[in-house]
Amino acid sequence: MKIISICPQSFASNCYALISGGKALVVDPSVSADAIISKVIAENAVIEGILLTHGHFDHIISLDTLRKYAGVEAYIHESDAPMLTDGRKNAFYTFFGQDRAYAPAEHLLTNGEEISLGDEKIKVIHTSGHSPGSVCYLCGDIMVTGDTLFADTIGRCDLWGGSDTEILASLELLRKYDRKITIYPGHGPSATLGNALDNAAYYI
Repeated sequence: MKIISICPQSFASNCYALISGGKALVVDPSVSADAIISKVIAENAVIEGILLTHGHFDHIISLDTLRKYAGVEAYIHESDAPMLTDGRKNAFYTFFGQDRAYAPAEHLLTNGEEISLGDEKIKVIHTSGHSPGSVCYLCGDIMVTGDTLFADTIGRCDLWGGSDTEILASLELLRKYDRKITIYPGHGPSATLGNALDNAAYYI
């Protein structure tokens, strides 16, 4: 599985593409659809769908446009599904005082579900806390952690549906995985899972 970062630092949010066998899944379209499509084409891949780590506005900026242009469908955990259609829940209203809604996701994910990409599988790990349906995507030695875990801290829990108790439980869940896995978070640089968890423990 190959992972590429697309135009990092849009809203300080990371957008990735997971690529296998000439097929790509875009994770958190926080940059323009044109930028995403161009970068995937440069990798000689075709976009097959859109994976969302959670439903906050800064991770779904071009969601509907990319769905239209690429003719693909979106995946989000079932507990975060309401965030796409509600500007207060996806926090756009919180920051800008305006509603911003998106079309519902075509696919609702559950914990442990596997998504196929090329000849490889991507596992859905439900890591609530930052939002009710925050997830991490595990594919081999790569884990996309969204806003659950960053290189040096954890995601905030004071927006709609956030929970300090749940994010701590999610961190304990992640401790079961190989510390050598490389995490690709929703903000900031990548890191090894072990170092990120150690830093999070120090922060907490």
